[in-house]
Amino acid sequence: MSKLWGGRFQKSAEEWVDEFGASIHFDKELVFEDLKGSMAHVKMLGKQGILSEEEASQILGGLEALKEKASKGELTFSVAQEDIHLNLEKHLIDEIGPIGGKLHTGRSRNDQVATDMHLYLKEQVESIIGLIEQFQTALVEKAEQNVETLAPGYTHLQRAQPISFGHHLMAYFWMLQRDKERFQEGLKRIDVSPLGAGALAGTTFPIDRELSAELLGFSKVYANSMDAVSDRDFILEFLSSASILMMHMSRLAEEMILWSSQEFQFIEMDDAFSTGSSIMPQKKNPDMAELIRGKTGRVYGNLFSLLTVLKGLPLAYNKDMQEDKEGMFDTVHTLIGSLKIFTGMVQTMKVNEGRLEEAVHNDFSNATELADYLASKGIPFREAHEIVGKLVLHCIQHQCYLADLPLEKLKEASDCIEEDIYQVLSPYEAVKRRKSLGGTGFDQVQLQIETAKSLVK
Repeated sequence: MSKLWGGRFQKSAEEWVDEFGASIHFDKELVFEDLKGSMAHVKMLGKQGILSEEEASQILGGLEALKEKASKGELTFSVAQEDIHLNLEKHLIDEIGPIGGKLHTGRSRNDQVATDMHLYLKEQVESIIGLIEQFQTALVEKAEQNVETLAPGYTHLQRAQPISFGHHLMAYFWMLQRDKERFQEGLKRIDVSPLGAGALAGTTFPIDRELSAELLGFSKVYANSMDAVSDRDFILEFLSSASILMMHMSRLAEEMILWSSQEFQFIEMDDAFSTGSSIMPQKKNPDMAELIRGKTGRVYGNLFSLLTVLKGLPLAYNKDMQEDKEGMFDTVHTLIGSLKIFTGMVQTMKVNEGRLEEAVHNDFSNATELADYLASKGIPFREAHEIVGKLVLHCIQHQCYLADLPLEKLKEASDCIEEDIYQVLSPYEAVKRRKSLGGTGFDQVQLQIETAKSLVK
């Protein structure tokens, strides 16, 4: 089959070479974006008088017919036509005759494919922002149910201080808020039209790029035709934002995996997001969380892959840039799946309040409370720190906790200690008293939640 661009060639490539060079296996995902871009282009050509009214109408009719066939899954694509653009142009010519070849007037596949990807990412990022907000809503709801649920807070994965479990969950809300803002900011670079830039130098036809952009819903056009066809920053920025989002989800996935283990037993994952073992009947594995943790690596890989592809490319378009799509598609699908899964996991997870309560009473995470108590009595904090450290060592040696020590023993350490120390050492009181802005105190957590609700549609 002859190529649509084959006029100057005397020899055809072998089938396996065509197979290697073709992108139709993956860029067929852009079928509707390509049709949308073509419809806007032909409307502009008609308005500018580059095509007659009849020609524009006939081509639009053919494109509408192809769109309907695509919606029904009736379009077939051929490696011989390389990519989605030439496949659709061939289908259009088959549909309405040689006049279909006039569609390509005043444009190149270089600006055509860039337009398709801008359209694709604009729609997908808007969907991803919506899914992030659903995930945020799930976190807020679970946090609000657990404002006064006590939990051990960790640093270095060692018990540090008691906290509100709701406070811990809200930390992830704020990570997601920054993720959402990054995607919203990135939309500004996505919402730009390259259509009409041609291969690299624009065109001699009297096109109206602003009209094409308006018809496609873009807010502005690229100011430089070479930049328009060679820019993939908007994809890199998307992949970067996606990588940070996946990193945040991976961190929460790791915590949920730990929390659901026999050693922690802080939560139970819903059966719908767990799997069993083919040999061990008792197993309940947090496979969905593990998969999200694992898929984070492939999203990182997609970012580094495209950075590497682009790093040495001269202007303007190069065939290397065909490698920009598979990673983009894969990342979009991975993000959408991961966000939906995570929203469901958080909504359905059961919080084991009794186990969390037990955990904060059987550790030394209230040691800072005793040190702060001594400091409030006028003892320099460093001295107070040493006093409490020695008391903790005594407890470890005698297999007890600070609240188990009799008042006489505590007074041996410092005569500043009074009967009220046992209230100070209460994990509930320790959490409640942390009223500094952004702290884990119950009132502060509730304030976070109210603020968060106003940020989610």
